[in-house]
Amino acid sequence: MQLEDMTLEELKKLRKDVEKAIETYEARQLSEARAKLEAQAKEMGYSLEAIAGVSKTGSAKRLPKYRHPDNPTLTWTGMGRKPKWFIDALEAGLSKDDLKI
Repeated sequence: MQLEDMTLEELKKLRKDVEKAIETYEARQLSEARAKLEAQAKEMGYSLEAIAGVSKTGSAKRLPKYRHPDNPTLTWTGMGRKPKWFIDALEAGLSKDDLKI
């Protein structure tokens, strides 16, 4: 293939094809690496996510620090915006320590 003999359109198409090939190559390599690591983890009786300490979405799950005093299904990790129930409980006279799990 002689690049000098190609038109601008052919060169741009070639560049696009090469970029696509690189992306798919990297995706295949990553997929193969993940499969190998998952197999090794499974042999040891674990999931890859359990070993890495992350969920399948890729972020570590934070444990809740606070619980609603009347409804234990309502929890908050202490990160981000305070939930309404937390603010209401503080306004009602409870302290953060009262709401800690």
